[in-house]
Amino acid sequence: MGFLSKKDAALLTDPLADNNPITIQVLGICSALAITAELKASIVMAVSVMFVLALGNVVISLMRNIIPSKIRIIVQLVVVAALVIIVDLVLKAFAYELSKTLSVFVGLIITNCIIMGRFEAFALGNSPWRSFLDGIGNAAGYGVILIIVGFFRELLGSGTLLGFKVLGDPIEKTGLYAIGYENNGFMLLSPMALIVLGVIIWIQRSRNKALIEEH
Repeated sequence: MGFLSKKDAALLTDPLADNNPITIQVLGICSALAITAELKASIVMAVSVMFVLALGNVVISLMRNIIPSKIRIIVQLVVVAALVIIVDLVLKAFAYELSKTLSVFVGLIITNCIIMGRFEAFALGNSPWRSFLDGIGNAAGYGVILIIVGFFRELLGSGTLLGFKVLGDPIEKTGLYAIGYENNGFMLLSPMALIVLGVIIWIQRSRNKALIEEH
């Protein structure tokens, strides 16, 4: 990343690992549990949050010197709500079935703790360019976790990825099903998303002992 300074590059890379908004900051858990039964929904949610957070960070940064402190939360909500409405309308226009699958969870992007947290903690005190990088980095960190969880839940729960049968046909007993493999229906339930997320957190902390909290 020769065109970025070390500090700017860190805005993109840190949220992917040691400062991940889900596994380290424990933010945005609700959507990670609710919409990751399908990999496609996980990817679309990740892209949607990236659009809202990156563009929202830029808007808040541009307005940071004119927003009265007493109404800054209201202004932030108006900005994120406008961006979420755009996302929702685009999904309904070009991916209607998927928009029904995500349903209320697209609207809940408005109250996503990651977005409001980055507006408050970063965009209000930094330039539009650095705020944009921060938005991309944190949304990417969020999206990576959603995609990993969605990958394993759909693969082990339905035997498919992006709707394509990758383990064989469970009815005709082809592929892995021919040797007795069965889909784990529990993987499609929200509690299993929490377990998969817990495994990711355990692996992350096993690789980096500095992330383990002292009690």
